Amino acid sequence: MSDRPPLLVIVGPTAVGKTAFCVLLGQRLKAEIVSADSMQVYRGMDIGTAKPSEAERGGVPHHCLDLVDPKQAFNVADYRRHALAAIEDIHRRGRLPILSGGTGLYVRAVVDDFLFPDRGADWELRRRLEEEAQRLGRAALHARLAQVDPETAARLHPNDLRRVVRALEVYERTGRPLSEHLREARARESRFDLLMFGLTRPREELYERINRRVEEQIRKGLIAEVEALMRQGLDEGDVAMQGLGYKEIIAYLKGRCSLERAVAVLQRDTRHYARRQLIWFKADPRIQWLDLSQYGSLEAATVPVLEAVRQRWPQYLK
Repeated sequence: MSDRPPLLVIVGPTAVGKTAFCVLLGQRLKAEIVSADSMQVYRGMDIGTAKPSEAERGGVPHHCLDLVDPKQAFNVADYRRHALAAIEDIHRRGRLPILSGGTGLYVRAVVDDFLFPDRGADWELRRRLEEEAQRLGRAALHARLAQVDPETAARLHPNDLRRVVRALEVYERTGRPLSEHLREARARESRFDLLMFGLTRPREELYERINRRVEEQIRKGLIAEVEALMRQGLDEGDVAMQGLGYKEIIAYLKGRCSLERAVAVLQRDTRHYARRQLIWFKADPRIQWLDLSQYGSLEAATVPVLEAVRQRWPQYLK
């Protein structure tokens, strides 16, 4: 038996069903959920981030939601500090933390203590790279990253300028690609006794779920949510508003495209994001994969996880 504290980790692409799956686990275990989603940390950004409502949380405590206002700076180091504090508190109360999410870097920051190489930010280099993106286009900067770090480029969208710039900064300052730093972090033993599961579905089924979710977000009031954020002074230049669901609706509200086009672009970009999430998580050999389509129900799919917990940490079964 390990003397390290336990951590159950559930990962997977957007719209696969992680929230409902983890709530079912939380209801059957003495457990609480720690979100690992880089967008759900922002207050007032609920519909576009698919943040679970109180009802959807099913009575299971959730942590690391609504941490900061959208105008506030927030990075992976900030997230790691909040998440580790929440996990420590959950352990102290004799309960099992379930780390759940789709932001691979956030998961890695907790599981493997990964942070970007600690040499401080090089603001001059960042400014130069951002100016290059403005002059030549974001696709050109992404292509440059693909030359020096194809693994990281494969999981980043060309429009994700902040992360593309950060990855290039790591390479230029250390002479080694970000993906190499990540592999080294994973090779070190985690501070936690881990059980890691990944949720997946056949591609067409997952893509159909993504398309339906986007349509549901529009019906639930995504446009009004974006309008409210813009009234607070937020715009597409703000990091929080560059997330999926926000930049597309801003383009519609500013008259750059029709609502139909904005929805189609959001569905397409979300499908691409799901593919990049899977590339990231599939690279981790510690993850045991569950194809949710192979089970008669979501409840049935939780059985392998509950059995693994029973064998490893029986004290957390209700």
